[in-house]
Amino acid sequence: MSDWSDDAARDLMSLGGRLALLTRGEGSWVWDADENRYLDFLGGIAVNCLGHAHPVFVDAVSRQAATLSHVSNYFASPAQLEIAARLKRLAGTGEQGRVYLANSGAEANETAIKLSRLHGARFAETEGGARTTILVVEGAFHGRTMGTLSLTPKAAYRDPFQPAVPDVVTVERSVESLEAAFASHAVAAMIVEPIQGEAGVVELPAGFLARARELATENDALLILDEVQTGSGRTGEWFAFQREGITPDAVTVAKSIGAGFPLGALITFGAASDLFYPGTHNSTFGGNPLASAVANAVLGHIESAHLLENVTARGAQLRDAVTSLPLVDAVSGAGLLIGIHLTAPVAADVRAAAHERGLIVNAPTADVIRIAPAYTIGDEEVDEFVSRFSAALAAVAETLQAQNATTPTEASA
Repeated sequence: MSDWSDDAARDLMSLGGRLALLTRGEGSWVWDADENRYLDFLGGIAVNCLGHAHPVFVDAVSRQAATLSHVSNYFASPAQLEIAARLKRLAGTGEQGRVYLANSGAEANETAIKLSRLHGARFAETEGGARTTILVVEGAFHGRTMGTLSLTPKAAYRDPFQPAVPDVVTVERSVESLEAAFASHAVAAMIVEPIQGEAGVVELPAGFLARARELATENDALLILDEVQTGSGRTGEWFAFQREGITPDAVTVAKSIGAGFPLGALITFGAASDLFYPGTHNSTFGGNPLASAVANAVLGHIESAHLLENVTARGAQLRDAVTSLPLVDAVSGAGLLIGIHLTAPVAADVRAAAHERGLIVNAPTADVIRIAPAYTIGDEEVDEFVSRFSAALAAVAETLQAQNATTPTEASA
């Protein structure tokens, strides 16, 4: 299988490097075509919350595929009704909450944009025009569709596809900037990640989300939380907003909700649940019986096996273990969404060194390594991670030291 990269170059669009041809997985381990084994501590970028080939996942897919895998959105299915009720319960929406089921995080966030437009349209008569301004936070990442890309301030992602959706205002990560934005704009909605995963697992300042909730309420704007990475238990709570003690008007979720099966959702609270009406939105595959059944099985197992407790405990264990390692400056995140901040911009080198040692992590920024392993990890996986990651850091540190030692000589020459 050594020519697989040639096949990929010939047949797949060139949208990013592919590190290996993975052929199978079990638990937190995956194997490539040459039978090299890797410890997966990225989890498909915060997706594989039960690891690979978990019996609960496999059984749910098999059982539902043997009965009813898809129906059009002219019909409902028992699995769809069950997952909607489950998400309302886990999010704490109360009776008034509603759920829209999509296929991905980007689609859930697209739905959130449309929700903000419907809310803004309510002011057309009283304010002389609809509100269209959406606030986002510097460093945000909300997806790669045209709508969600417009909410993503990173120029490298957005500029090739200009013009973007208008009236998106970026605020700095500070309460002062947040207050100024609400004071100077007629805001329809604010869309914000409780923890910014793609920015390097960046936590918002203390009090930021609470103040956003207050300002949104005072200004009759929606507060929409993008929990595509943080939701479904990734932080040790079902949703990260529950750690903050606030209630949003809507929350988006995807990734871990299906443990590897494509699924996303928009969950609404209160009056925001009444904004959509027939004809304003839908999706052919959204909420299909197969995806819904898998999500029910996954979330049900997380509950019955008390995996959120393991997420919290293993997250603390990992943060303690990496803090004193070479090149590590700080650790951020919550639960099993962890950013390891380095003392130098060598994250790409560390990722590569980890890969060489059979460990999968990623480098969202030049100086941060992100890990998002399965909720099922135990002492064995933690010990293996620390061993392999320590070796990767040591190798990069040794290279840096050698480079620094030769630099004065080269300069004098």
